[in-house]
Amino acid sequence: MILPPDDPRLLPIGLRRDLIARGGQSDRSLARQVRAGVLDRPRRGAYVVGELWRAMTDEQRYAVRCRAVYLQARTGVILSHVSAVPFHDGPVWGFDLSEVHVTREDGFAGRREAGIQRHCGKLLPQDVVETHGLLVMSAVRATLEATILGCAEAGLVVANHFLHRGEFKASDLVARYEASMDHWPYSLTTDTVLRLADPRIESVGESRTSYFFFARSLPKPIPQFEVYDGSVLVARLDFALPDHGIWIEFDGRVKYEQYLRPGETPADAVLREKRREEKIAELTGWRCLRITWADLADPQVLEARVRRLIASVSTARARRTAS
Repeated sequence: MILPPDDPRLLPIGLRRDLIARGGQSDRSLARQVRAGVLDRPRRGAYVVGELWRAMTDEQRYAVRCRAVYLQARTGVILSHVSAVPFHDGPVWGFDLSEVHVTREDGFAGRREAGIQRHCGKLLPQDVVETHGLLVMSAVRATLEATILGCAEAGLVVANHFLHRGEFKASDLVARYEASMDHWPYSLTTDTVLRLADPRIESVGESRTSYFFFARSLPKPIPQFEVYDGSVLVARLDFALPDHGIWIEFDGRVKYEQYLRPGETPADAVLREKRREEKIAELTGWRCLRITWADLADPQVLEARVRRLIASVSTARARRTAS
């Protein structure tokens, strides 16, 4: 996916060597503008407009630092691993954003220095793409590389995002993995991601919810479960546990902000969601479990909630059957 020209991740970067070579700037003038907040430095020797930099998220700033490293490189490099993900418009949740990852085109051994990790590895022709004036790993390879850097949960977030968007198929991931990457260090995490990846999962929150159920040995929920009233589709649930009489909704703020209908306020959206929930309960007889970012931050407590709810529904069903 091509980022729009005004995307913050494509913020113009001025390199010290170029600014001074063009005249009108010196180390002293650049330092003065940094102190005044007119400029800021994503990394040493790279400058951006200070006001725009301060308005960016950590993820956006990371993408700008990645571009600065690429522009400053003295040898041919490819943005790789998690550092390639932003330029395919993918999420970088859960990864260490203090380090930029590049792979050398010359195949020499990699090394770590000043916030940069240089990698080497066998490249296939389809592994490298050019986008936004950068050489970056393809979405398939970047996803696989990301799984060896972070935890399985973070890797799953990336894989599900691209699968849902149709960037590639699960079979493409497996084929590229088996071509030459299955012997890489830490690839056991990759195996887990490949087993759990599901194109039906639509968001970071849903990917994390899915992983939570796996990691806590809870029943596996069905993503995007459809509820009908006769032949009419009433709702598509984030997840469902039909055998347990429960459905799960991930409650990120996006549901009440991004998907507002014309003329609707967030309060209206909350009320609409409540009515939707009542309709689903009426049609299915199930109970709803809502999960938030805060819940995922305390998985032990959340697990206890889920197990209590499963037990409660089971007990209620048994009493109805007995009566």
